[in-house]
Amino acid sequence: MTTPFRTLRVPASSANLGPGFDALGLALASELECRFRPSSEVTIRVTGRDAHLISNGEDNLIWQTALKTAAQTGHSMPPLEIEINNHIPLGKGLGSSAAALTAGVVIASETLNLGWSKPKVLDEAARLEGHPDNVGACVLGGIVASAFDSCGVARAVRLELHPHYGVAVVIPDFLLPTVESRRVLPESYSREDTIFNVQRSTLLIAALATGATEAFPAALEDRLHQPYRLALVPGLEEITKLRAPGLLGCALSGAGPSILVFYERGHESVCRLVQEIFAANGRGSEVLCGELSPCGYRLF
Repeated sequence: MTTPFRTLRVPASSANLGPGFDALGLALASELECRFRPSSEVTIRVTGRDAHLISNGEDNLIWQTALKTAAQTGHSMPPLEIEINNHIPLGKGLGSSAAALTAGVVIASETLNLGWSKPKVLDEAARLEGHPDNVGACVLGGIVASAFDSCGVARAVRLELHPHYGVAVVIPDFLLPTVESRRVLPESYSREDTIFNVQRSTLLIAALATGATEAFPAALEDRLHQPYRLALVPGLEEITKLRAPGLLGCALSGAGPSILVFYERGHESVCRLVQEIFAANGRGSEVLCGELSPCGYRLF
């Protein structure tokens, strides 16, 4: 008798949220879906958005992550049949690699009966990713503040976005590899700039949770990564300075080039302002609206 598929859904994510560089993230409603079951040989099928960019061979990131997770626990992965249906844009700063890493860890845990809890999955995925912001959102959903503790263990706390606020993502029609976006960052920062970002990241978390609208747009200001990436995203400087009724502010989504837009509910149209700036710089774009993913990854 054929073993039925298990189904795993992992949300897209946006990291940094302006000042929270490598520390803050949120989970978006778009998902990576993986169906998997034991098989006589490794078989990977890919459909959905950007399917042509996702390997269907054994070098697939999800499968490689599962193999690595198994090896680190002293196990071997049995061959699986994996069906991937992707809804997360690749190379756009929406956590596609974090979703794949999370999926690989969860698939290994389930297949090998490791029984890992969400905090354990978070820790393992964060070690592989190198920073916990995206995977924290993938695992827990909502808005997540995260860090590695002094022992190197990933810690994360989830909070709800205030109901008066909404989030959208404006996705331009070009790719920006994370490695390129990381390359432009400096090796160190001044005390002044560090304090500037610590103040704003704490202000941002408090404002998003409590609905303190008066804290915006100052709460989204940043000096640690966005200023160095201005040349990589046409119109970024103008976008981060946008001011309009109902617009809380804009920030680069992860390493970019997508733009995260925070707004007061009822003012979703402010996303068009971002699209107009991209258009003025010769770039098309689309708007990804929707609620935040409320609970992170789901396994059926």
